[in-house]
Amino acid sequence: MKRILLLGGVTEALAIARTLGPEHVYSLAGVGRVPTDLKCQVRVGGYGGAEGLAAYLKAEGITLLLDATHPYAAQISANAAVAARAAGIECWALRRPAWQAETGDDWREVADWAELSTALASFKRPLFTLGREPLQHLDEIPEGVFWTLRALDQYPGNARCEVLGMRGPFLLEDERKLFDDRRIDVLISKNSGSAATEPKLQVARERGVPVLILKRPPLPPVDRQFQSVAQILAAL
Repeated sequence: MKRILLLGGVTEALAIARTLGPEHVYSLAGVGRVPTDLKCQVRVGGYGGAEGLAAYLKAEGITLLLDATHPYAAQISANAAVAARAAGIECWALRRPAWQAETGDDWREVADWAELSTALASFKRPLFTLGREPLQHLDEIPEGVFWTLRALDQYPGNARCEVLGMRGPFLLEDERKLFDDRRIDVLISKNSGSAATEPKLQVARERGVPVLILKRPPLPPVDRQFQSVAQILAAL
């Protein structure tokens, strides 16, 4: 009997989890809400790297590892590929297609925080949609600059940074209001490829606001790669 370990991290992972029976396991890192209405088992927490994950796969009799983590969770994806090989099972992955710039977009790729910090020098009202990482840099905000930071949960900001705890999907009209109310002059984003968060890019295009895009990290090769939930469910 097939037994799946589904590594979650994106919205599509929950959609897959809702189709799984009680013999399967939905695994979450512990950041964000934990669903309580699933038929499958839910596991919260880490494994202790690739070695720990491989041991879990063997001990639990997992026959398929399905990586549906975030495109920027490169270390988790690397651990998954290594662990599956060590356990002698296949590793499948959901890999969202990246967003592509359209006519009117002003996208500027940055590799890391150092490049991002340099690229931000000429802006006064940035909107960060990178998750929690900017919280580590609140003491670096220059005088006369105000950050708006959107994350999944609410966190303390400071006199020069407002943190918005919000979860997508985000509506186009709400994104327009956010840009206007806070006079956003640059958007900082990961290229997640998520439809739920894509409206911010349309607003940036409409407003002529530049977008600083954090480059996607390289991800490991896997046995099978899919671009949608439908493709995965058909393969299962």
